[in-house]
Amino acid sequence: MSSLLTFTPPIVKELLGWRKGDGEDKWSEKAVKSLVKKLRRTGCLDELKKSITNQDPTTKCITIPRSLDGRLQVAHRKGQPHVIYARLWRWPDLQNYHELRAIDNCEFAFTLKRDEVCVNPYHYNRVETPVLPAVLVPRYSGEEIPAELPPLEDYTNTVPENTDFPAGINPHEQAFKIPDTPPPGYMSEEGDSVADESAMDMEPGSPDSTVDVQPVTYSEPQNWCCISYYELNQRVGGAFYGSKPSLTVDGFTDPSNSERYCLGLLSNINRTQQVENTRRHIGKGVRLYYIGGEVFAECLSESAVFVQSPNCNQRYGWHPATVCKIPPGCNLKIFNNQEFAALLAQSVNQGFEAVYQLTRMCTIRMSFVKGWGAEYRRQTVTSTPCWIEIHLNGPLQWLDKVLTQMGSPRLPCSSMS
Repeated sequence: MSSLLTFTPPIVKELLGWRKGDGEDKWSEKAVKSLVKKLRRTGCLDELKKSITNQDPTTKCITIPRSLDGRLQVAHRKGQPHVIYARLWRWPDLQNYHELRAIDNCEFAFTLKRDEVCVNPYHYNRVETPVLPAVLVPRYSGEEIPAELPPLEDYTNTVPENTDFPAGINPHEQAFKIPDTPPPGYMSEEGDSVADESAMDMEPGSPDSTVDVQPVTYSEPQNWCCISYYELNQRVGGAFYGSKPSLTVDGFTDPSNSERYCLGLLSNINRTQQVENTRRHIGKGVRLYYIGGEVFAECLSESAVFVQSPNCNQRYGWHPATVCKIPPGCNLKIFNNQEFAALLAQSVNQGFEAVYQLTRMCTIRMSFVKGWGAEYRRQTVTSTPCWIEIHLNGPLQWLDKVLTQMGSPRLPCSSMS
């Protein structure tokens, strides 16, 4: 390290001395030199030194010009500038910008998309995974449990509505609200109404003092998702288990990367020319992030991806089966654990069937290049050439524990069933 810094300007050497972790020395030096050069022109160098040495969030914004694509290039490597310097001086294991939230008094936060962007590492906080409250689950008697599992509407044969992104969507302003009654697809077949919250007037299906109520907690699984790939109505290849907070599904051929599910490797003797042509356009595909209990999908391909996420649709007041188009370069929050927890707590009061119907919310479907729905020639997901199904393991396992506590359906099982 000392030989590397022999001809380094004193200010750069001093700032590098505050670096966290054991990153690439040469690249880190170039990143700091690049920033020092920019800040000397604006007079913000002293403010940067003050922020880093005092670890002080009350310091002023330290800004550099925003590039056209919002990224900064250092030695042939590109990244969001605030992420580069937050990783350098605060969190060496930082993955991407979804993990950062600007503090309230940051006037040039990256998400504001102003001509200047603040790179003060102490003007950003790292998103922490929220602790989900336990769901209080009653143990029902056999008479209150349905005789068999109710039909699960999975929208496979539904012709969904369509919507475009980002028309009408501002993720920073949208607030999730629990509906007075569950949306279509999440209500029991009998249409049970929401239980009255008053302890003096308990509706059937709501826990009361005579029911054994047990808290059921959420546990983070080792693999947060399981992804299956389909061509038309045929599953191709084995499942991919996602354990990393950031992973991509692309059209290339790396066989051994835990952060990439490469569809280009998969063979199918029944593959049609239409499917083959579509596969050639998957390219960089889609990146999935799982950060702070939220799942994001970012389209890296030059062609759009199309997403059917009942949780996302719930947030924006769309029908649960709606398919949203994500254009290249855009990203959309497609699942939120806290929203799901609120729905689960509400559904418990409506009985076994209402909870069971939430299973569908834990599955997300996504097609590449070709969309489906009422506005497209292909009206069902199994008509699209290339698509994936993402199962969210944490919410599914939580649902399983809740249903187990509630009791099992009285479904007779024999060798003939």
